[in-house]
Amino acid sequence: MYIFDTDSLSNIVKSRPSPRLLENLKGLPSEFQYTTSINVAEIYYGAYRSPKKEKILSAFQETVFPNVTVLPFDGDSARVYGQLKAKLEKKGITKSEPDLRIASIALQHKFTLVSGNVRHFQDIPRLKIENWLG
Repeated sequence: MYIFDTDSLSNIVKSRPSPRLLENLKGLPSEFQYTTSINVAEIYYGAYRSPKKEKILSAFQETVFPNVTVLPFDGDSARVYGQLKAKLEKKGITKSEPDLRIASIALQHKFTLVSGNVRHFQDIPRLKIENWLG
């Protein structure tokens, strides 16, 4: 099971998506494809900031969102988040709040995170991450 980060989801609707991403998606049933409510919020935020808002929203609503299950940041992921943030702080490691929430959801479900931003997540213990963009 895979959770797709915002950069991977956004890559799908580019005029030239990553061939590696498309190849991996081709063999992956939609019931194995997930994202988080955090990622969806980032996509909507980017769309509403863009002069091409309608085109972007349409691309995601027609091409991406129907093929992924959106996982919420719920009470269980909040517990994982709290433990993770405390552990990282003790080591002097800081991460962005959205990235920590995404990682917490991935850890909660024991899913692999697919992201081109590997360095955003590299210090997070037990998080499985793959880069399908590079």
